[in-house]
Amino acid sequence: MASPAPQVLPVVNLNMVLDQVAKDKGIERSVLVDTLQNAITQAAKKHFGQDRAIEATYNEDKQVVEVFQTLTVVPRVEIEDPIKAVNQISLEEAGRKGIEAETGDELLFQIFYRPEDEEEARVQDERYGDILKLKTYRKGFGRIAAQTAKQVIIQRTRDAERENVFNDYKDRKGEIVSGISLRFERGNIIVNLGRAEAVLPVREQTPRESYRAGDRVQAFVLDVLRESKGPQIILSRATPELVRKLFEMEVPEIAEGVVVIEACAREPGGRTKIAVASRDNDVDPVGACVGMKGSRVQAVVQELRGEKIDIVPWDEDPRACCSTSRTRRWRSSSPTTSSRWPSGGADRTCGWRRS
Repeated sequence: MASPAPQVLPVVNLNMVLDQVAKDKGIERSVLVDTLQNAITQAAKKHFGQDRAIEATYNEDKQVVEVFQTLTVVPRVEIEDPIKAVNQISLEEAGRKGIEAETGDELLFQIFYRPEDEEEARVQDERYGDILKLKTYRKGFGRIAAQTAKQVIIQRTRDAERENVFNDYKDRKGEIVSGISLRFERGNIIVNLGRAEAVLPVREQTPRESYRAGDRVQAFVLDVLRESKGPQIILSRATPELVRKLFEMEVPEIAEGVVVIEACAREPGGRTKIAVASRDNDVDPVGACVGMKGSRVQAVVQELRGEKIDIVPWDEDPRACCSTSRTRRWRSSSPTTSSRWPSGGADRTCGWRRS
């Protein structure tokens, strides 16, 4: 009975792998190569000895990481210091090995560890085995190097993805983003933003709102934190800044800077009061925010799930602002001018928070 044919391991085109990962994940190819070299160097030191002067270099032509040990030529090997001795060769010994060198020269010896380099390893052990002392260590490092390369590329890819997400969202702090609610963790809502996941904490949710998995969530980016497990994107539905941004999206005059929201006070889920001013005498700030038949403000009210909004003209004098707001304001609950505050509302009206 014929013996089974030996299993042939597939040849991995490492150049193609590096190019593809660099392209797909947005990582510089040189960064991948440097990371791979450093990882193989550390793995080689751990396998062959931490005290050895070992370095790894990626060979583009052979598509393999080559490992080298450096020996320094000295007049006499300092055998009393094992750390120095393992990286030294005496001038006399170098001469006996047929190496032309001078004191202080650094000799580079390649460490052959792949099965394909078995013949080169045998010849090296015959000539320099007594000074390199690598023969008993070669076996097994090929598998370790392959595993290390795979792990390093995977880990570096994850790190790069996290860094890219952080860079994408760190500049979006203070903006409004939209996503889909994925799951709930201790009351916090995890929101899928596409390339990243964000969290809407319990403290940043409004009392009257509730979500189910798959619901659309539009929220204000409160903060972006760099964490060990990846960037942490904190969202808010309760901050007054959400109202400011929603009006900026709905009112072109605010986006252009003609109308300014000077102050905003909010009871999340209940009522919001904003004071607006115009930099153009021909533009009515309250009317600009209200829109034709209340269309603009109603879009904001709808996004806030029915939260009532009062819009009043701004005055530098708080007393004048409160007094004016009694007779000149627009209420989302009744899109007509009202001359009477709701019960207990007069005291809360002056609780402005100016930006």
